[in-house]
Amino acid sequence: MKTPNSLLSATGTTIFTVMSALATRHNAINLGQGFPDTDGPDDVIQAAVDALRDGRHQYPPLTGVPELRQAVAAANARFYGLEVDPATEVVVTSGATEAITASLMALLDPGDEVVVIEPLYDTYLPVIRMLGAVPRIVRLSPPKWELPRAELAAAFGPKTKAILLNTPMNPTGKVFTAAELAFIAELLQRHDAYAVCDEVYEHLTFDGWRHIPLMTLPGMRDRCLRIGSAGKTFSLTGWKIGYVTAPAKLAALAAKAHQNLTFTTPPNLQRAVAVGLAKDDAYFAGLASGLAAKRDLLSAGLAAMGFGVLPAMGSYFVTADFAPLGFAGDDVAFCRHITEAAGVTAIPVSAFYEGEAPRHYARFAFCKREAVLEEALGRLAGCFGAGRGVRRAVGLAS
Repeated sequence: MKTPNSLLSATGTTIFTVMSALATRHNAINLGQGFPDTDGPDDVIQAAVDALRDGRHQYPPLTGVPELRQAVAAANARFYGLEVDPATEVVVTSGATEAITASLMALLDPGDEVVVIEPLYDTYLPVIRMLGAVPRIVRLSPPKWELPRAELAAAFGPKTKAILLNTPMNPTGKVFTAAELAFIAELLQRHDAYAVCDEVYEHLTFDGWRHIPLMTLPGMRDRCLRIGSAGKTFSLTGWKIGYVTAPAKLAALAAKAHQNLTFTTPPNLQRAVAVGLAKDDAYFAGLASGLAAKRDLLSAGLAAMGFGVLPAMGSYFVTADFAPLGFAGDDVAFCRHITEAAGVTAIPVSAFYEGEAPRHYARFAFCKREAVLEEALGRLAGCFGAGRGVRRAVGLAS
């Protein structure tokens, strides 16, 4: 028989699926996949329930229901001062992963080059390659994850069509600084390139760090496709509602790509997300502060065990260096070991790189209930013989 698609045939099962299956097999606490273990706001969920009874169950508009497109435009103005036309500059998608794919489809022709920054979300490279484009990879290195400006500049060239930029960043927790974004913006203008901006963790920043959309910088308004996620903003990841904000010309192309991917997205969930985006500032501040407290709980516990815990300025994740513990294997072996021996699952950070990568870091998700994080820390402490010190570090009774 003829060979099916070679790229997909060569693509392995995602590490998240592998580790989650292992977690299930060993009844482990899964701090690998980045989804909360509690539901989002009651009023948003109720709005979805009510919308199921309002008699509008047929195909909604291709680009999204008017209520949600208007809410996305209003949120752009409210949080970032971006004036957006909801009729022509917003496209609603079935999740942010589809939004990323549709945005890349809107820009890329075969042979185009796309600058990407490692460590990176594992869907980026397969999508770029399936479109016939060529990724140019620039690597960030722990523990500071600083942007290597010379290497980034060298990655741009005559064939560069776009950069795919993720901030706040998964898995590092890095929030790109104003100076780093200005450097990227200058490169985009110099090379007449675009930016696909994966900003799904935009409201999940800590310690006074604030997310700055690249689209807000001078000269960037017409070069950026900005992607948001209701799943991350409202702790409703299973709803799969994403949205693209882009200049009208690019939004129209993203809409054509969306038409050929999923065509549209459940209308009741769209209308509920519109309710969520209109919530008051206290909701968004509380979301971030609540996650910061969980980050601190997990980080303190891991540090008490001897992990080298890296700072996380945003997202759902903490990266921890397990080399100080004296474990002899690499990060894949370590994550398998703690799943089997401690009943706690994490993700090896090398999964976010292509080729050679740091092999002594694990990513832990802290978007879980505090009791779950405490139980996970207790299990890990028992595995590494650090129980009493960990309990003191996280304020538990001895």
